[in-house]
Parts: sequence; C-alpha cells; structure tokens
Amino acid sequence: MSAQAAPPRIAVTMGDPAGIGPEIIAKLLTQQDAARDARLLVLGDARVMREAVTLVGSALRVRTINAPAEAAYEPGALDVLETSASEAGDMPCGALSAQAGRAAYAAVERAVQLALDGHVDATVTAPLNKEALRMAGISDAGHTEIYARLTGAAGKAVMMLAEGNLRVAHVSTHVSLRQACDLATCARIAHTIRCAHDALISFGIAAPRIAVAGLNPHAGESGLFGREEALEIQPAISLAQAEGMNVRGPIPPDVVFFQALGGAYDAVIAMYHDQGHIPVKTVGFAADAQGNVRAVRGVNITLGVPVIRVSVDHGTAFDRAWRGVAQAGSLAEAVRWAARLARGRKNNALDAGR
Repeated sequence: MSAQAAPPRIAVTMGDPAGIGPEIIAKLLTQQDAARDARLLVLGDARVMREAVTLVGSALRVRTINAPAEAAYEPGALDVLETSASEAGDMPCGALSAQAGRAAYAAVERAVQLALDGHVDATVTAPLNKEALRMAGISDAGHTEIYARLTGAAGKAVMMLAEGNLRVAHVSTHVSLRQACDLATCARIAHTIRCAHDALISFGIAAPRIAVAGLNPHAGESGLFGREEALEIQPAISLAQAEGMNVRGPIPPDVVFFQALGGAYDAVIAMYHDQGHIPVKTVGFAADAQGNVRAVRGVNITLGVPVIRVSVDHGTAFDRAWRGVAQAGSLAEAVRWAARLARGRKNNALDAGR
C-alpha cells in the first residue's frame, strides 16, 4: 500500500477511565475490520486499557508508546500513547472522581495538540463526565467547549449530531434553557447555518438543503407565542439565503425533524441542546421494557474548529461501566465518520493545490 493510500491516522481518547470508554475501545479494536478505515492510536493510560482488554476477553496486545511516531498500527495490537499514567491508577470504577476527570482531560488535550501539529489526521473522543471535569478544576462544559478553547475557536465551535440521514447542528449546547433562549441570536444562528452548510459539502453533499427550527411552539405562530422567530431567526435565514444557501424556516420544531428524517432536508438547525438531541437519540437509541439500552447509534461532530473531532453520542454510563456489557456501535460510527472527514479534507487540499 502506498503512503498516499494509507488509512487516516486517528487519535482516540480513552474518555473517563471510570466509565465505558476503555471497554468500548477494546471491543472496537478487537473487531477484525476495526483498522480497515483508519489507523487508530489510543491516548490514555496503558494499564487501564490492559484491564479493559482483559474484561472483554480480547487477545489484543497493548503496546505503550511515548510519541506518535512509535505507533506501529499492527493488527491485533493496541498502541497507547501515555497521557495520564499518574492520574488513572486505582480510581473507583463507575464513580465520579477528580482523578478520572484529570485523566480524561489530559487525553483530550494531547489529542488536540497532535491534530494541530499534524501528527494525526483526526480525533475521536470516548465519553467524559462533565461533573468529574469540574471536580478536576476544568471549567469547560464538555468536549465541544474544550476543543474550541484549545484551538483558539472560542465562541465558534458548533455541535452537530448525525444518525443516518438526520443531521442536527445546535445554536447552543450546554447551558440552561433560560440562557439558551438568550443565545438564539441572529449572529449565532447565521454562524451555525454556515458551519452546517460547509460540513454538508465536506460530507459530499454538493447542494445542501438546510431547515431551521423555531425556538417557540409553532415557530411563534406569527408572534402569538414569542417574537424570537421574527426578530432573530428569520433575519439569520435571510442572511444565509443572500449568501446563496438553500435554507428554509423557521419551521415548527415538532414538524421539522420528521421532515428531515424523511429526506426533505440534509440538516436541521436546532436552537438548543435538547431540541436537537431528543430526535437524534430517539432515532438512534433503543431500550427494552426495563429501560436497559440495547442499541446505540449516532455520532457527535464538532464544527467550526480547525481539527476534525467526532465522538460517540452517549455518556460515560457509570451504571454499566466495567461490566463487559457496553456496546461499541457508536464508537465504530465515529471512527468511520472521522476517517471520511479526514479523507475529504485531504482530497480538498489536493484539489486546491492543483
């Protein structure tokens, strides 16, 4: 295989070591076709990853490395770049701790730097716990905010969830509902539309169709239930349309998502966290009558930052951690998306140089 044809190099962060991150990484790398789309380098703690490999009954060999150039990317082996050996030892499984929060953050911080320096082509993040981050003294609300700060894109990062043909970009994410209403401004909405439009083109959609959800019930019903649609959302849509984008809205939130799921739109702009998360997780997640998770699909993509970041669309699942029952489906999707985006970015760079 030529160097040009080599799969993209992807840094995979371990996530909170007390959660399901190490387990789903071990399960993914145990699969025979795990390295088909990408060369995976795990960032975290090698001892924790060895315990995860044992937990899932895998024959993977865990190799500890100190620099990305040492990664061999061999079948049957798991390369771990140590980022938290002093943090991740002897912490309680399935429980909050500042130690776990520091370990999770250290892996993310290193992954971002590797991507900025060109040592990896993309990053994939296993779940971390926001409360554990806070206990560790990290004030960022989550991965999106960490990536924005570390890449100098504070205020510009946009979260997009994707499951099948349902893609949802969020105007705001980890803030209170009251604050989310205040953040639904023309400027933020217009920026989110632009980021979604550019992302869709990078996905291979030549002429993206974007729908914008309203903030209020019935998209305000001509001002009867709120004025944000007229004062902030419609002006943002008009700006995007003036820039040549195919954008419609504001559309009532209880209508726009099933329309997009049916294929009417390539992406939806959601005004706040739960407005966008609920439809995507309803489509991508499944549970039994006792509420136990049986299927997890969908990914989280960070837009508006200079590096590629894709994540699982679920949390640390402390109640299921280190029991051998976590599913790696969302992580497998995240790797496929990251590889796809990395190849697309490389192809675009080659085209620009011709």
